Amino acid sequence: MTVTIGVHNSNPTLYYLSRLDYADQELAAVGETAAFHVYSDGVRTGPLLTEGTIDLGGTGSTPPVTAQAAGHDLVYVAVSAPRPDHGALLVTEDSPVHTVADLKGGTVHLAIGSWQTHLIAKALDDAGLSYATDIVAERGGDTSERQLRDGTISAWVAQGPHLAAALRTGGVRVLVGTGDVITDRSVFFTRRDLAEQRPEVVAALVRALRRADAWVKAHPREAAAIAADHQGGTTDDWETALRALPWRIEDVSEDFLAEQQRAADIFERTGFIDRPVTVAQAVARHS
Repeated sequence: MTVTIGVHNSNPTLYYLSRLDYADQELAAVGETAAFHVYSDGVRTGPLLTEGTIDLGGTGSTPPVTAQAAGHDLVYVAVSAPRPDHGALLVTEDSPVHTVADLKGGTVHLAIGSWQTHLIAKALDDAGLSYATDIVAERGGDTSERQLRDGTISAWVAQGPHLAAALRTGGVRVLVGTGDVITDRSVFFTRRDLAEQRPEVVAALVRALRRADAWVKAHPREAAAIAADHQGGTTDDWETALRALPWRIEDVSEDFLAEQQRAADIFERTGFIDRPVTVAQAVARHS
């Protein structure tokens, strides 16, 4: 069979895996070949798995929880090490917002449905506020930094090279660092049938993920130039962002499942998902 790996720009491991030969090499050892399906939004990973368009996907912490809530029978296969410096909630230097509680009534730009939703929902919950009722959450975009700087919005979740560029330019400060609130792991998952019927394929894919991470860790400047040429931004900002990531793939642990369950409980309580989710169900059952 051909194993199709989903790729989008927001998942750095899969982004670089698609530009290396490791997936084909590892899958050849189990008699399979690799293909890559490029799509724009990690939120679609659950449906793409269920439809059979892809066999493996990777996102931040939020999409697998919302996919479970929507009825997709997914299985976690690996996670990255925590990424405490991957992103941050920014305000301007002269902003009256000095604590998360000061965001009440304000507008926050973020990538809704991504790990950034987990960050904001958890930060607000810790401060006794609700993602559903105490802020206006709007989808961020190319104008978010400008809107933050001109006072149109109260705060903006920036990540990767955009965060590096904003901090380099100055005039902003970090209200909440990602690692202050959540572990922000990159999460890799598949369909239950593949996980339970072809565990050797899943193991080969995880080996390929680990090799891709090791390559980026050893070649950060080259990796930065690839991303800058393809996605925009400067090589320097990309290198800063890539060096801030751990580039280490770990097994799915009880600690990770507990982290995800806490996120799912907050999402259900605030109405971001419409039914409770039991995260521990998203593991393979082997006889």
